[in-house]
Amino acid sequence: MTPEQRAIVKSTVPLLETGGEALTRHFYAMMFSEYPQVRALFNQTHQASGDQQRALANGVLMYAKHIDRLEALGPLVGQIVSKHVSLNILPEHYPIVGTCLLRAIREVLGEEVATDEVIDAWAQAYGQLADILIGAEEQAYSSNEHAAGGWRGRRRFKVARKVIESEEITSFYLSPVDGKPVLAHQPGQYICVVLTINGEEVRRNYSLSALSNGETYRISVKREPEGKVSNHLHDNLSEGAEIELFAPAGDFVLRESNKPLALITAGVGITPALTMLDAAKVSGRPVHFIHCARNGAVHAFKDWVETQAAAHPQLQRFFCYSEPAAEDQSDAQGYLSREQLAQWLPENLDLDAYFLGPKPFMAQVKKHLSDLGVPSDQCHYEFFGPASALEA
Repeated sequence: MTPEQRAIVKSTVPLLETGGEALTRHFYAMMFSEYPQVRALFNQTHQASGDQQRALANGVLMYAKHIDRLEALGPLVGQIVSKHVSLNILPEHYPIVGTCLLRAIREVLGEEVATDEVIDAWAQAYGQLADILIGAEEQAYSSNEHAAGGWRGRRRFKVARKVIESEEITSFYLSPVDGKPVLAHQPGQYICVVLTINGEEVRRNYSLSALSNGETYRISVKREPEGKVSNHLHDNLSEGAEIELFAPAGDFVLRESNKPLALITAGVGITPALTMLDAAKVSGRPVHFIHCARNGAVHAFKDWVETQAAAHPQLQRFFCYSEPAAEDQSDAQGYLSREQLAQWLPENLDLDAYFLGPKPFMAQVKKHLSDLGVPSDQCHYEFFGPASALEA
């Protein structure tokens, strides 16, 4: 890109700040109408809620703001690459997105604002970003393909076991149909399930809830009331059924550290924390496992966590129920407050915190940790859906 083109892109920032979501809504509607083959790459629930449009609008805005200093984007590029790799985004998808994005800019902003110079500048900007992402994604695909147990693209798996973990969560143990080893994954990563439901292909990412063993993967899926895929998995995917998977991905992973570890989760957000707990329990570092649920009936993996705590003295576990039943036993009731969190964390707040759950829960935990003085660069989280700003 020329300096003039970068300046033009940056000049559109105020327009993106006020009209970015209108642009991305128009973009998605156009793309799905004219290129229905890409619908499977996008979670239509997130489309209906507007989360995907807001996430893309924020991503486009951040890219425009930092077009002359891309390193300022921080982890955003890595998160995009991980999500793209999990969904098997390929180079041929980029021209479709580029064509629709440029048309949306012209049609939403109007020809007086989106002049030929503006469209040319954004075409160059998009091409630059596409080249960066395609290159990084190819490195990941190649690495997955050539690693022990790895593969590229789709691979068929069968449901070896199906285990009910709570009233809402069921685990699926998946083994490769070809009987060969499977790619190792890091604690915290997820895997993409490919299904055909009512003649339509859908792809969904689910956290891997058990450590790598070289033979199988385990996902633990919450039944969502309106969840097209989660209900299909619970109701129709029986033991012996076959599905397709893409290789594990994700950059929300347990990092090497000797600091105390706090794992703070709510609901099905417990799933990636299980692998982190399993990996950390033998390291000797103090681990504080804090889980919030509505009640005992929907609290998955409670017995397993209790067993780990009993076997590893450096592991402390705490459970908080917001709507406990009369027979439930928990360490606290209600929502997780800053005061309660402070009691359950170690005295030394120079710790590593990983938290995951519904967005309001994560927003509160993020604020609580900040108020308590936990360093922000030692607080790690990931969104279930499209990435967006996390504010209380």
